[in-house]
Amino acid sequence: MTTSQADDPADLDRTRPVQAVRGLARVSRVLERSSPELNLAHYRVLSAIASGDERASRVAERLALGKPTVSAAVDVFCRRGLVVRGDVDGDQRAASLSLTSEGESVLARVEAEMVARITDLTARTPDGAQVMESLSWLAAAIDETMAERHAAGRPETR
Repeated sequence: MTTSQADDPADLDRTRPVQAVRGLARVSRVLERSSPELNLAHYRVLSAIASGDERASRVAERLALGKPTVSAAVDVFCRRGLVVRGDVDGDQRAASLSLTSEGESVLARVEAEMVARITDLTARTPDGAQVMESLSWLAAAIDETMAERHAAGRPETR
């Protein structure tokens, strides 16, 4: 982009969303590399279970993942001693999921490492507190969108 293009507000309006998407993609990679204990996909599943999603089907729905993907992650977590399956009263086909104390410890360590990375990155911006708040708003917007899609009978499939 030339200097004259960079100074054109219309060009900035068109390029800023692309820069944001690219930045978020890069942030996801930074978070992915922040801990050797969990990859980002496994982190998402483990944190959903910790947040109270006790059934694999609910985790899959909330995270817009396929049920086989979540089941495979849960199998890995059970083998590692991070998650236990329990019975669900009145439904012999379903299993409740909960973190073990080791699962809670792993999640806490991974989140501490991720928080350190995101805090370092946001501190390098002109207004780190605003960036952090905006990311929190973005998370809430994702939850709202997913709830709307679910209420409309169109759960996210990707």
